Amino acid sequence: METPRSNRIHIGIFGRRNVGKSSLVNFLAGQDVSIVSDVAGTTTDVVWKNMELPGVGATVLGDTAGYDDCGNLGNMRVEATKKILPRIDLALLVLHGNPSDDEQEKDWLALFDKVAVPVIPLLGHANGEGNAESWKTALGREVVELFDGKDGGKEILLARISDTLKNDADDDVTRGLVSAGDIVVLVMPQDAQAPKGRLIQPQVQTLRNLLDKHAIPLCCAPEELQALLASLKDAPSLIITDSQVFAQVEKLKPANTRLTSFSMLMARMKGDMAAFRNGAETLKNLPRNAKVLIAEACSHIPQNEDIGRVKLPRMLRNKFGEELSITVVSGNDFPDDLTGYNLVIHCGACMFTRRHVMARVRQASAQGVPITNYGVAIATLTGILDKVVC
Repeated sequence: METPRSNRIHIGIFGRRNVGKSSLVNFLAGQDVSIVSDVAGTTTDVVWKNMELPGVGATVLGDTAGYDDCGNLGNMRVEATKKILPRIDLALLVLHGNPSDDEQEKDWLALFDKVAVPVIPLLGHANGEGNAESWKTALGREVVELFDGKDGGKEILLARISDTLKNDADDDVTRGLVSAGDIVVLVMPQDAQAPKGRLIQPQVQTLRNLLDKHAIPLCCAPEELQALLASLKDAPSLIITDSQVFAQVEKLKPANTRLTSFSMLMARMKGDMAAFRNGAETLKNLPRNAKVLIAEACSHIPQNEDIGRVKLPRMLRNKFGEELSITVVSGNDFPDDLTGYNLVIHCGACMFTRRHVMARVRQASAQGVPITNYGVAIATLTGILDKVVC
């Protein structure tokens, strides 16, 4: 099974029009995956390509439109490029010729710094040799020279990418919770939200993680949990459940068995659990006319009992009343201004990278708006947060 994009390193390639960005994508891929043309503006939107980079791992490269584009359409292309910044783990900044006009490069370096995205400036095949020192002086950054792929340029760049990213990845979804030989029960409702014939991504990712750790995973639907527990000689070390059946599972849980949810595991891995727990405190005294933003990472077609659009709003209104104002957004549709909301409740973000989630957490914090997670919110609303592992 191919590594999902949410678990891949996202690398964005930036630069002016016709500076060699698409050529760099092809250079790294070792094949023609982006259109290369002498006509400026050939790339009109961000083009993503999955690939395996030696020494780096599973990545997705984003080939962006030139940030010097102009006109109404050009400005739209540049704005589309800016919107991917919270999603990427690394920026490759392709430089042009001599740094006689470096204001745009400095502006984009400032944008990368603002969202804490590491950046590697480089000179590609279209720029010739001998300009690296000038650019280093102009930008105050080290510059990698590729020289049309000669002299080990590709290996040098891959090593630089690997060194930049090596301390920024943690894909251990059950970190600190599971050891080899532990019996772990996964409670997985197979309702309208589960794709026919398949498990949803958090379930697959957690199951693979448990197998890699040589734990003993046992899977069941909520209706079979009681029978499964009764069949075991020893109580499981951990039960991982879908958040929406937290209360049902908690009632059946053996006294010494720990409990958590797939959503909480995703939150631990991709978000800030301390921030989410603090945000959930708001649910203890939310005003009846409060405004709540529910953010879903994926843009799926809502089902009858959709957790973000139906079940969670129902729980909130049952507790705080019908005057509660609830707005639901999905995918990349996340407001720039959150100050009109009393609380943001984010999904487990299995479709987002950690950097993307943390960008939203930092945005909420900077604007003074509490933010929490589906699993933490549901555990709080059902009164069992102190009984679950998070």
